Amino acid sequence: MKDEVVEGEPGCGAASSSQLPARLGAAACIVDDRGVIAAVNTHAERLLKVTADSVVGKDAHDLLHRDPHGQPLARAQCRVEEAVLARRTQTGRGWFEQGDGGLTELSWLTVPCAAGWDTGADTLVIFHDQRTESFPPEGDTGDGSTLSELERLALLAQTTTQLTSTLDSDEALRRLVRLVVPRLADWVVVDLITEVGEVERAIVVHHQDGELVSREDLEGPMPPVPEESPMPLSRALRGAASTLVTPATYQGPPDSGIAMEQRRLFEVTGMHSAAIAPIRGVRDVLGALTLGRSKRPDAMTPADLSLVEDITRRTGLALDNARLYQQQRKVAETMQRHLLPQLPSIPGLQMTARYVPSPDASQVGGDWYDVFTRADGTTALAIGDVVGHDLDAAAGMAQVRSILRAYAWTHHEPPSAIVHRLDESVMHIAGVSMATLVFGTLERNADGAWRLTWTSAGHPPPLLVTHDGQARYLTEGHGLLLSTGLSSSRADAHLTLPPRATLIFYTDGLVESRDRSIDDGLDRLRRHAASLAHRPLAAFTDLLLERARPARNNDDDVAILALRTPEEHPAG
Repeated sequence: MKDEVVEGEPGCGAASSSQLPARLGAAACIVDDRGVIAAVNTHAERLLKVTADSVVGKDAHDLLHRDPHGQPLARAQCRVEEAVLARRTQTGRGWFEQGDGGLTELSWLTVPCAAGWDTGADTLVIFHDQRTESFPPEGDTGDGSTLSELERLALLAQTTTQLTSTLDSDEALRRLVRLVVPRLADWVVVDLITEVGEVERAIVVHHQDGELVSREDLEGPMPPVPEESPMPLSRALRGAASTLVTPATYQGPPDSGIAMEQRRLFEVTGMHSAAIAPIRGVRDVLGALTLGRSKRPDAMTPADLSLVEDITRRTGLALDNARLYQQQRKVAETMQRHLLPQLPSIPGLQMTARYVPSPDASQVGGDWYDVFTRADGTTALAIGDVVGHDLDAAAGMAQVRSILRAYAWTHHEPPSAIVHRLDESVMHIAGVSMATLVFGTLERNADGAWRLTWTSAGHPPPLLVTHDGQARYLTEGHGLLLSTGLSSSRADAHLTLPPRATLIFYTDGLVESRDRSIDDGLDRLRRHAASLAHRPLAAFTDLLLERARPARNNDDDVAILALRTPEEHPAG
């Protein structure tokens, strides 16, 4: 049984299990998550020569699935069974036993259904026998479409899955091109309306000699959309209608700049037939899709236009989601920039910091750093992580940082005492469920050397790298993380920093990933930091972030705070 996998799990719609098979113009049954037939329609009864009463409640595999010799098929070898149980959209061809004991070879399509069906049914299975009159012959559906009903359903299932599984609008459009060309057309053109209302011809792609060729010479800015023009693209960009067009459509005097561009498009591409449909979002028209044929002799039909409309509805949903995500991302990034501080200038010290949001999360999180001067003149350093990767985590982070600043300014106490005060208040004031932190102070000794005093609340240890490339973790002063509700003593650790040494504070996103232990990450960070010891501090930090961060860490943000002591200890 040969099969072709179609990615994803689109739903079957809002109809109940008893309604959908009857409404479908093809032989279909619904199979629940146990592999049991829950419903069949009349087309399936005729094709399989069964009655609903004789098959509903029976195991679909035992009842129907056979090998080419009519023998029962092992479940492990049955692609239909595999697709149903895995809830995959998949097409294939195989042998099925009919109610009279006969054997028939059928094409099949499985489509996972939305949750909440009355019978608990789970997957729609559609059957197609090209040897009978149940369907028109391949390539001739009887309605002018070049795709069979099974192929149309498979294309729409693929479109739904592939376009809605990305939040990158450019990637969604690339997937759209691969879905429709050359299956429906030789040419695909996508015109988009930007957020400021301008029209951009974003994609012009031609299928040529088995490859997709981008025609950048035909892409770029377009004239504005005329308000009253009856021409097809203008109407589509206003969201008015879908239209079938030919070169003759644009032979008359153009009524707008867009009409002139369309005439040029048809002349250059040689398209003899095209379908143009609006791409609508939830609230606005986002653009228009044009599918055209030049080398294919058959013209686009009303059935093709209907299919293009179905595709553009799914495209609009995908682009709408992507745009909303990008807007939220911009808000989150702006918020993050305002939450993270500007580093002060500390005489005798070089200092830099980096923050990288999580690629796959909401682009804002709980990682943070801070540097400020206390009332007694010492420099306070902090880096921490509030659990989460959303706006709640960012809000919690801002409150933790503010509380820490307040305690550090008003209380002339060592870092351990400040963190103890923070731990007692953070759960009640900030509502933070869990957080880690390293907090320290830097002050210059009488001989000009820089002395670090620090304490850690469950956070990865700072890393010290000397100028000659010796690197070690400062594991002293370690204590429980914040907001546990447990009472424990906290200790301070002390160290005089060597000249030209680099001190790195970082969050766990730099060393942790799902496919390796934190010990491996720490070792990787140490080795890369040692190899970069001679680099200028900014380059050191950028390269360390690039090389040490796990490649598969797509669900955690990263903060780094790095400082470097001067070449020698000037007398105070």
